[in-house]
Amino acid sequence: MARLVMKFGGTSVANIERIRNVARHVKREVEAGHQVAVVVSAMSGKTNELVGWCKEASPLYDPAEYDAVVASGEQVTSGLLAVALNEIGIPARSWQGWQVPIRTDDAHGAARILDVDGARLGAALDSGQVAVLAGFQGIHEESGRITTLGRGGSDTSAVAVAAALKAERCDIYTDVDGVYTTDPRVVSKARRLEKVAFEEMLEMASLGAKVLQVRSVELAMVHNVRTFVRSSLIDPDAPEAHVVEKAGTLICDEEEIMASQMESQVVTGIAFAKDEAQISIRGVEDKPGIAASVFIPLADAHINVDMIVQTTSADGFTDITFTLPTADFERAKAVLEKLRETIKFRELQGDTEVTKVSVIGIGMRSHAGVASRAFGALAAKGINIRAITTSEIKVSFLIDSEYTELAVRTLHSLYGLDS
Repeated sequence: MARLVMKFGGTSVANIERIRNVARHVKREVEAGHQVAVVVSAMSGKTNELVGWCKEASPLYDPAEYDAVVASGEQVTSGLLAVALNEIGIPARSWQGWQVPIRTDDAHGAARILDVDGARLGAALDSGQVAVLAGFQGIHEESGRITTLGRGGSDTSAVAVAAALKAERCDIYTDVDGVYTTDPRVVSKARRLEKVAFEEMLEMASLGAKVLQVRSVELAMVHNVRTFVRSSLIDPDAPEAHVVEKAGTLICDEEEIMASQMESQVVTGIAFAKDEAQISIRGVEDKPGIAASVFIPLADAHINVDMIVQTTSADGFTDITFTLPTADFERAKAVLEKLRETIKFRELQGDTEVTKVSVIGIGMRSHAGVASRAFGALAAKGINIRAITTSEIKVSFLIDSEYTELAVRTLHSLYGLDS
C-alpha cells in the first residue's frame, strides 16, 4: 500500500462546505488504495485574526505565547476535517505537531524543522486510519513548547511528513490547478506545466511565483519528495481528479523529467517580483573592504540583499547598487545613513518602483545565448535594464515597474512559451 500525504491550504478549508469537499478528496485516495496523511492550514483569514488578537493584547507579546495562540487555527481545522471524514465512513484522527512529534528549534514564529519521527504516524496509517495533521507547527523538545514555522509553514510540514513516512508523493492542494509558465493574469497564453524540476521550482518560488513556499521546495529537493500541485476546487469525483498526470503539476528530480522526454525545454517559465527596491550608494572610494563595510551591517540587521552591481569610474570612485525586499527599504536606508561617515559616500539614492523579471529553465545549462536574446527583445520594446544577475538556470533583470507586464509578455513569447 503506497503512502500519500495530502496538504490543503486556507482557502481549501475556508468553511464547513469546503472541509466536506476536502474529505471527499481524501476519500477518493483512500478508496484508490492509499494510506493517507492529511496536513491542513487554518481556515482562511483565521491566522490573521489570531495574530491581530496577539498584537491587540500586547504590541510586545511573548513569542512563545504568540505561537500558542496562532497554532490553534490549524488545531481547529484538523479536528473538523477528522469529524467530516468519520461522518462519511473514513476512520480518521486529528494530530497536533507535538503528538507526531515534529521537532523544531526554538525560533518561535519562524522555527525550522529538525526532525520528524514518523513511527507513531506510520502505525496509525497501517491500522487503516487517516491521520489529519495540524500544519505550520511543531515542538521544541527541550522546552516542551509549541512552535510555529512562519507563514506558508504548512507546505513545509507536509513535505517533512512525506519524507518521514517515505510517501510516494506529497500532493499540495491550492486554489490553482498547477504551476504555470507565468502568471495567467498577466499572460493569457500562459500554460500549465506537467513537470517542473526541483531547482526550477525553487527559483520560481524565490523569484515571485506564489504557488509553493520556498522552504517546502528546498526540503522536497533535499529528500527527493515528489510533490504534486493540484486544485482543491475541482470536483473530487471528476474523471480528471483520478488521473494524476491530468490534474496538476509534478515537482520532481531533473532526472525524472529527462527520462520522460528527449530534451528539456530551454526555458520553463517567467517569474516576476514586484516587491523589490533598489538602493544606490554613489561616490565611494575604491579600496579593499568597502563592499564589506556596506553589506556586513545590512546582514547584521537581517536585511537580505539580492542583485549587486558595482561600477568604478576613472577618478577612482565606485558606485554600488543593490536590490532588496521593499519591506526592508526604509530600514536599509537608515542603516546606511548611520554609516555615512564611515563609508564616506557622496550620495544615497533609492527607488521602490522596480520589478525583478526572471527567465528560468534547466535547459539553459546546455544552451548559449538565452540572456542575449532577452537583451535584444527588451531593448526593442524600449525597456531599460537596470541590473542583471545570472545563474546556471536563470537570468534576472531589474526594470522599471511600469514595464512589468510588457516585459513578461515579451519574454514569454520570445522563448516559445505561449500556448
